[in-house]
Amino acid sequence: MDLAAEIGRSVKTSFHQHASSFRSTSDVRSMKENDDDEVELQWAAIERLPTFERIRTSLMDCNKEDDDHEGKSKRVVDVTKLEALERHVFIDNLLKEIEGDNQRLLQKLKERIERVGLQLPTVEVRYQNLFVEAECEVVQGKPLPTLWNTLKSSLSVMTQIIGCKSEAYNLKILKDVSGIIKPSRMTLLLGPPGCGKTTLLQALARKHNQSLKVQGEINYNGYKLNEFVPQKTSAYISQYDLHISEMTVREALDFSSRCQGIGSRADIMKEVARREKQAGIVPEPDIDTYMKILGLDICADTIAGDAMQRGISGGQKKRLTTGEMMIGPARAFFMDEISTGLDSSTTYQIVTCLQQLTHVTESTILVSLLQPTPETFHLFDDIILMAEGKVVYHGPRDNVVEFFQKCGFCSPPRKGISDFLQEARVLVVSQKDQAKYWYHKDQPYSYVSIDKFVNMFKDFHVGKKLEEELCKPFDQSVCHKHALSFNIYSLRKWELFKACLSREWLLMKRNSFIHVFKSAQLVVIALVTMTMFLRTWMKVDEIHAKYYMGSLFYALLRLLCNGTAEISMTASRLAVFYKQRDIYFYPAWAYSIPAAILKIPFSLLDAFLWTALTYYVIGYSPEPERFFRQFVLLFLVHQVAISLFRLIASLVRNPSVAGSVSLLSLIVMFLFGGFIIPKSSLPPWLEWGFWVSPLAFAEIGASINEFHAPRWQKVLSSNVTIGQQALINRGLNFSEYFYWISIGALFGFWMVFNLGFTCVLSYSKGDSLHLCTYKKEYAKI
Repeated sequence: MDLAAEIGRSVKTSFHQHASSFRSTSDVRSMKENDDDEVELQWAAIERLPTFERIRTSLMDCNKEDDDHEGKSKRVVDVTKLEALERHVFIDNLLKEIEGDNQRLLQKLKERIERVGLQLPTVEVRYQNLFVEAECEVVQGKPLPTLWNTLKSSLSVMTQIIGCKSEAYNLKILKDVSGIIKPSRMTLLLGPPGCGKTTLLQALARKHNQSLKVQGEINYNGYKLNEFVPQKTSAYISQYDLHISEMTVREALDFSSRCQGIGSRADIMKEVARREKQAGIVPEPDIDTYMKILGLDICADTIAGDAMQRGISGGQKKRLTTGEMMIGPARAFFMDEISTGLDSSTTYQIVTCLQQLTHVTESTILVSLLQPTPETFHLFDDIILMAEGKVVYHGPRDNVVEFFQKCGFCSPPRKGISDFLQEARVLVVSQKDQAKYWYHKDQPYSYVSIDKFVNMFKDFHVGKKLEEELCKPFDQSVCHKHALSFNIYSLRKWELFKACLSREWLLMKRNSFIHVFKSAQLVVIALVTMTMFLRTWMKVDEIHAKYYMGSLFYALLRLLCNGTAEISMTASRLAVFYKQRDIYFYPAWAYSIPAAILKIPFSLLDAFLWTALTYYVIGYSPEPERFFRQFVLLFLVHQVAISLFRLIASLVRNPSVAGSVSLLSLIVMFLFGGFIIPKSSLPPWLEWGFWVSPLAFAEIGASINEFHAPRWQKVLSSNVTIGQQALINRGLNFSEYFYWISIGALFGFWMVFNLGFTCVLSYSKGDSLHLCTYKKEYAKI
């Protein structure tokens, strides 16, 4: 029996008993008081539930119409069983004005938690004496494509091939930077391109490329990065929005919440409910319900889209990128150029919501923006200004003008502080621009270098205060137990597997047209094949045995090529996979196993369609067991093809190159498959190619299944049967038990390719794109 319905009936019975005892004074009490009494009784019934059920059960508005009263009453609901429409309507009613209502709700949530004496977990991020270096290749010679430069380039490539390393240069990206990112304060990171902003953000979130050499100390609440899991405690939000285009915003956020869990929210909710019960506090029903379904329905039902599919806008994609990181246990957020591709109004709205989140929930947020407007600039509490890999200023926004005045530079009268800081990114590195802002007209101007700016900041009162705070170690005794994450994955392995399995099933349904089209294409080709190898002219003799052999090879070829669509489907999702893998959404096997399992029904369908349409029309051996043996063989061939092309896509990653590699692999398998070139015709040094080709084992199995049938056992003059002669001609004269060896070999290939796919996903680097970016930006020597 449904828990909410049972509570509702018990509350209704007790309420009527309570009301009947006061029926004589009904004219005195108002309907509103009756409703309040009913709410109190309903809440009392919820409080009697076990803890696990209590944190899932709440009160929601429902329409109530009768002869005496028309209005809204409350009903007991299990928030985990609410329909999507119900959650959507409830959130919409609470968030009619996004900016104002969002802050109001966040403030009420905080007040409810503080009312029972609880504190939200906070994270303070410190970095001290941080150095980051990159090893870059030195490119010498003129860029013109002359004969001499081409020759030198060729010699350089040859030296690398034989093992000689090219000349390298250690480029310092970050140079002795220190600072503190505090909770409840939103920090803006400014600096000219190439100054190291992205490297700093990635280093703080431990998302930097592993080829970089990092020195210095980074800690969260006094814990070093190797003492907890920074990828779960913090979130690096890139300027690139990577999402699966076929998934809606709601589905993407729901998957993120399933993989990351809800962090410490469940434990906080349990403690809040326990303390409210002890103190006799009845929470506001709407706020209670909102806390219990928070994060489950804050999105729309529009697909993310991509260049080929129309989806949500750029601003909505940026909100989705930010939202899927904030759903989980992360308490520190490092956002890199989140205004890329957005207009100033959208950027302002996003930063406003981030400001509310920072101040109300005491989160730690560091945001890098390229050119913030004055309105957006004034939403930040602290400023970090970087130049040439060094921190020029790190402190409150209100003191930045004072610092530059002390350095001798001042903003013009009619220019705002934000505009001045935009130009300050350049004036600290440009001698020509510095002269325009020189403040002391009575003193001769002299160029102020980056090192001088850094030394002046150390002597500035803000810099001195920062240095004093860095010298005092963080008191770990005041650290909230839920502030840091010490587990790599938020959920158990089975829960992660179910989440990935449900997403893969969703994507298969979303891409059902592709699978239906492939099957329909296979049916059409099967119909054409039937007319080419019609049984009315196919006889059981030595001549027509070649046609039977050709039809079998073509069937294998058709099922093998039918899996090529897996290349584009896999390659298009790899970027999203690597992003989610690196932040520990799920392990690689949780992605690869569902991808392999859910393709089995389509392989069964395609193999059955081909076998059912062609087997008896072409006129293969009529025994039922041989029909099913061919069906099983074609099924395994299709599975091997899908797993092979999936492996190629994961190795190559580029869809265009992966298509060429897959075509080359098909050609190699055709050549060594035993039909185009018989095994007996292969040179001895190439016979190994026959035994490593999946198509060769499929050809052995299909041929043995057909030509060892009773109807092919007529003995010829050479004391061999027709079937044996057909197999000898193709170099496939194996015993009948080799059919099962072929089945085992194909199953082995399927296992090897899927294990290889899992290993590639587990150990390959998903940040190679960042490495290329470093080389392009910094290796200009």
